[in-house]
Amino acid sequence: MTTLKPVRVGICGLGTVGGGTFNVLTRNADEIARRAGRPIVIEQVAMRRDNPDCDTTGVKTTADIFEVARNPDVDVLVELIGGYDVARELVLTAIEHGKHVVTANKALIAVHGNEIFQAAHEKGVIVAFEAAVAGGIPVIKSLREGLGANRIEWLAGIINGTGNYILTHMRDEGRAFEDVLAEAQALGYAEADPTFDVEGIDAAHKLTILASIAYGVPLQFEKAYTEGISRITAEDVEQADNLGYIIKHLGISKRTEAGFELRVHPTLIPKERLLANVHGVKNAIAVMGDAVGPTLYYGAGAGAEPTASAVVADLLDVARDITTDHHYRVPYLAFSGIHDSEDSLPMLPMEDIVTAYYLRLLAVDRPGVLARVATILSEQGISIEALIQKEATEGELVPIILLTHRTREKHMNEAIRQLESLADIAGPVTRIRVESLDEHE
Repeated sequence: MTTLKPVRVGICGLGTVGGGTFNVLTRNADEIARRAGRPIVIEQVAMRRDNPDCDTTGVKTTADIFEVARNPDVDVLVELIGGYDVARELVLTAIEHGKHVVTANKALIAVHGNEIFQAAHEKGVIVAFEAAVAGGIPVIKSLREGLGANRIEWLAGIINGTGNYILTHMRDEGRAFEDVLAEAQALGYAEADPTFDVEGIDAAHKLTILASIAYGVPLQFEKAYTEGISRITAEDVEQADNLGYIIKHLGISKRTEAGFELRVHPTLIPKERLLANVHGVKNAIAVMGDAVGPTLYYGAGAGAEPTASAVVADLLDVARDITTDHHYRVPYLAFSGIHDSEDSLPMLPMEDIVTAYYLRLLAVDRPGVLARVATILSEQGISIEALIQKEATEGELVPIILLTHRTREKHMNEAIRQLESLADIAGPVTRIRVESLDEHE
């Protein structure tokens, strides 16, 4: 065994992920030391309350997270408190005191990452964040290093387990969104306030990070389009199935000649695609590289020890690179020239996105209604690929289901505006985007 001195770790936050990290580090200490070439030891833990699953006997503890950030005996601060502002201050304080940082905080990196990376670069310290996206799935390392030879064309992912759990059970059991959400909350998969999960904000944080690493552009969370799943009905799920599709809440980013796409929304994808068959709380990310072709990364996207697996993997990287000049380390967002040529391409506004669409309209069943619908779509250059209209007694409201060919979002927005103004169309038009996720796109 090497005689290199131990790397001393300060853990801030001993909740679910912090507790998992503590236990993995202590349980697998010998194996981790063999991999790192030196011991990785827990010097101090900051926590608001005891975690009954963690035996902190013999470890320095404090209720003050900033004490850890300033502790001269700590080499690496592990930030597991979550949130935006306090976490930002904590991490910047640690960096100012010359400490390396490992974090699982996707919101922190997506919103404040550019500032944090700049500060870390100036101090010559490492900021590692594998656990910030998809829990235990090593997708950041894969994008940043394993796929380094590739020009990434697109990526698409199920990167929020709560939304995937809800859509899975809506499809399998024909249940309503509200019913499955309540079950997810009872089981602990969804928070009491599920907004970040079901409205796509959590996924947008993660997608922002993935896209920056994929294309070598600055983090631009404010330009991400987000749309939730709360308006998806059991009928939408059933009709998608009839048409050969499954609805998933996807984060999608694509490289186009005009710029980059960055969007989170419900999406119909063909049943035969691998992403369509990722169920429950699992996460998966498909990545298309020009050399390797399509690849898929699948596994547990959350949980104490799956996420701790990624945190400890980052600590191993820090332990290996801690004596390497920071100019020779792998860049935080994979590219050394992060502000060079690719940065000139913009993040496209949603109205410029081109995709196919699923539409569900509730219409009065009388002659001429369908013809008016078709005319409005045609005037916007939108062609219909498939149509389902249920039988009804004349004068009743019946659903009309349409699949369109690919068209620009702003044209679809105008078509929907006109459709909703028709006297024979009741209520809002449901619109779900359709993606083939084909390797030849």
